[in-house]
Amino acid sequence: MAARKSPAQERERPRDHASGNDQVHSWTLVTSQALDAAWRVVKGSVTLAVSFLAAILCYFRRLQLYLGHRLKWWIGYLQRRFKRNLSVEAEVDLLSYCAREWKGETPHAKLMRKAYEELFWRRHIKCVRQVRRDNYDALRSVLFQIFNRGLAFPSWMKEKDIVKLPEKLLFSQGCNWIQQYSFGPEKYTGSNVFGKLRKCVELLKTQWTEFSGIKDYHKRGSMCNVLFSDALLEYKLYEALKFIMLYQVTEVYEQMKTKKVIPSLFRLLFTRETSSDPLSFMMNHLNSVGDTCGLEQIDMFILGYSLEVKIKVFRLFKFNSRDFEVCYPEESLREWPEISLLTENDRHYHIPVF
Repeated sequence: MAARKSPAQERERPRDHASGNDQVHSWTLVTSQALDAAWRVVKGSVTLAVSFLAAILCYFRRLQLYLGHRLKWWIGYLQRRFKRNLSVEAEVDLLSYCAREWKGETPHAKLMRKAYEELFWRRHIKCVRQVRRDNYDALRSVLFQIFNRGLAFPSWMKEKDIVKLPEKLLFSQGCNWIQQYSFGPEKYTGSNVFGKLRKCVELLKTQWTEFSGIKDYHKRGSMCNVLFSDALLEYKLYEALKFIMLYQVTEVYEQMKTKKVIPSLFRLLFTRETSSDPLSFMMNHLNSVGDTCGLEQIDMFILGYSLEVKIKVFRLFKFNSRDFEVCYPEESLREWPEISLLTENDRHYHIPVF
């Protein structure tokens, strides 16, 4: 028979079993705590990474919205600025323009509508380009068409360096009164007038040479849009045109003093008390152009003569009269290019498009 275990041995066995269970439980607890700690670390890292990515996405979303808003604002600003500065607007349908501008049933409104219908149906004018309403608009309307069509220099400009004309008037012809020339709203220039006039005339010569050398119509149109949205450059070009007019008046006046035959339009000019000579013409008329008034009809004659273009003007307020269509000058000395304008009041001009 096997030996019976003592009570002490019997008590030792459960104690050993309990000790093993404690060790397993302890390792399980440690492992669980380690896994818990690792999970908390991983969970924290994942949460932090997700939060970081969410913050980045939110930042880029806000940046995208901000940049989109700023880009939209700048595009709108540039469009508004360009439109505001564009002094000769794009073509619009003539009858649509008339319907928008002359809606009333007054006799004058009805007359204007009939005049526009005459231009559309019988004169074959389909569109109009609106010109900024200021005291340069007659000069602007003429010069825009000269550049837009790429017309060549007048014959007399090809024979002379027009940049030297300011000094020529002073030193060759003794016209020291030219120091009283006013640049539109700028009332006084004094001894600096020659330098300013020279820069203006030089700009006119440069721009005219460039435009007349461009054969592509669309390219000339694009360049016109750029040039006629720059108020500073425009201002200089119009002052150059004014000076060219003054130079021609002075030249013809010198011819008249030597009993030479002069065009009839200049005889009409010199019979006026306010323009009996070049000085009075400059002081009483030309200096105000661009400032308080635009070109008068006699000035339009001189402009056409100076630039060697025939300026045809449709005077809508004179519809059904012999003065509805007039030309400046009435009789060109040779086959000059024809430029057309339309006016509703002889003060502001627009450009008709055939």
